[in-house]
Amino acid sequence: MLSVIPNPPRTALPIVGSPDLFPVRRVYCVGRNYAAHAREMGANPDREPPFFFMKPADALLNVGPEPTELPYPPRTENYHFEIELVVGLGKGGRDVPVAQALDHVYGYAIGLDMTRRDLQDEAKALRRPWDLGKAADASGPIGPLHPAAAVGHPESGAITLAVDGQVRQSGDLSEMIWSVAEQIAYLSGYFELAPGDLIFTGTPSGVGPVRRGERMTGAVAGLGTIVLDVV
Repeated sequence: MLSVIPNPPRTALPIVGSPDLFPVRRVYCVGRNYAAHAREMGANPDREPPFFFMKPADALLNVGPEPTELPYPPRTENYHFEIELVVGLGKGGRDVPVAQALDHVYGYAIGLDMTRRDLQDEAKALRRPWDLGKAADASGPIGPLHPAAAVGHPESGAITLAVDGQVRQSGDLSEMIWSVAEQIAYLSGYFELAPGDLIFTGTPSGVGPVRRGERMTGAVAGLGTIVLDVV
């Protein structure tokens, strides 16, 4: 049976130390998972149940070892960076216990949840979905996936974002309100998770706008760096 239109390419991530690829199914993102970021967004930093939104898989932008161009999207004048640890699942399931959740992780990557903040703020004010703010083309730049078999399961370590060499975000993975294992367990109560799912695990404080011509450098301890030139 033939497709009536050309089949869209499957989004996939390169894997550090392997010629193979990690095919992406869904992209989940947790909101306000660092207390300081929750406060800067005007929210309660207490340990309330987490909430999630999604990005399309084809909104991901693979970032290689060299600086990668990140297109500035239309319909915004306030495009914000949010540096995040990204989790790639190698095994799925429903109602995954917290104690077993990390067994489902294939690996970790550095990612950015780029956000048209003006459109997100408008959506919040009107009680509308966040898609226009969060799901722009190329709004999920992401580095290669590091297998957990090689790097372990990071529970602490620096997570930073610099713009033109000036550090704008600086936090520690230990500051997450909900741990990686807790996020996986919680999500699996609402969705049947599957191999190929990604979870963007939240951002520390310091989010802010980036402009055309600026260079962003994101880093997570043990995972190296990614470099993006905004065009």
